[in-house]
Amino acid sequence: MLRVLTLSSLFPDSTRPNFGIFVEQQTLGLAAEPGVEVRVVAPVGLPPWPLRMLPHYRKLTDLPGSETWKGLPVCRPAFTVLPGTYGRFHASALKRSLIPLLDDMRQTFPFDVIDASFFFPDGPAAVALGRRYDVPVSIKARGADIHFWGRQSATAAQVRAAGLAADGLLAVSAAMRMDMAKIGLPLEKIGLHYTGVDLDRFKPLDRSAAKDVFGIKGPLVICVGALIDRKGHEIVVEALARLPGVSLLIAGEGPARGAIDAAVDRAGLGDRVRLLGAVPHADLPRLLAAADVMALASESEGLANAWVEALACGTPIVITEAGGAREVVTDPAAGRVVPRTPAAFAEAIAELLQDPPAPEATRSLATRFTWSANAAGLRAHLQQLVAKHRARR
Repeated sequence: MLRVLTLSSLFPDSTRPNFGIFVEQQTLGLAAEPGVEVRVVAPVGLPPWPLRMLPHYRKLTDLPGSETWKGLPVCRPAFTVLPGTYGRFHASALKRSLIPLLDDMRQTFPFDVIDASFFFPDGPAAVALGRRYDVPVSIKARGADIHFWGRQSATAAQVRAAGLAADGLLAVSAAMRMDMAKIGLPLEKIGLHYTGVDLDRFKPLDRSAAKDVFGIKGPLVICVGALIDRKGHEIVVEALARLPGVSLLIAGEGPARGAIDAAVDRAGLGDRVRLLGAVPHADLPRLLAAADVMALASESEGLANAWVEALACGTPIVITEAGGAREVVTDPAAGRVVPRTPAAFAEAIAELLQDPPAPEATRSLATRFTWSANAAGLRAHLQQLVAKHRARR
């Protein structure tokens, strides 16, 4: 039996059902593997009192300390994040909060390995805890954990030190492996671990009928991603101004919503652009299958699940040269990789609308990204770390 402690500050809860859903899916897949038992620790970062009594944080403070989430045993300990410190103390606070919990957990669940599914603050805390309990540690890099935390002055040294000390490292794309190497992590230590997609749920549908559900007639572009500057939704809005008769739906929520609304107003596109807010992941297949093109003008990515989910629905994508873009767009049927400008996005979208690839040809390019392959790869990786650790004892 392989006993895995999954540590993830990026994991869904009842107040944020879409938050880190790809981590949830990866963990469910691992737990379903034969001979594997998983416990999840999903820490919740909260500011000190009285700030944590604000409505936004109050919802998080009311989360149960432990629960069964889709069949997974999940603990949700709180740890203190200090505003204005740029994350400098996040990892140490996380470690302190986890020690009592894990000391107790070890009595009934003597985990063999810690699987940190996000690099910061999970990674540095996991390394310290691995030493305490004499178990190996794996850390997975997904995107912002390297591109932001791994380059910010307050946390970069912690990220690099954790990567050097961990027993194993994973990256969501080959491009992410190279980004990790650029901050000083040894390339030979980093395994490639692609995301997955549920091909039974994400599949082509009758596109006209799917559009009717959203009240759309004519060509449709969608964006799927948090409303944050890094995702570049305003670039796609500006591109749409060059595409008469094309509608745009944006699925996501976040602090950039006001700026995106303003961009829509400036372009006079209120009748063709609709912000849907946070869309439950269960509803994404129909939305993606309704679109003629999925566009995402990201400044940085690891390997976005939305890219692969769109392809599985037979919907080509227009994306930037970010992260593993070239590992996903390997054929014209997948879409286009373009510069991060409205003109480039408009040109590529127009090209795909004029000469669309066959949905099944597009879907075929997503079939190598499966959750079963993801789970089997993670299990093999963790088993190898445990075997090497035991051999060194």
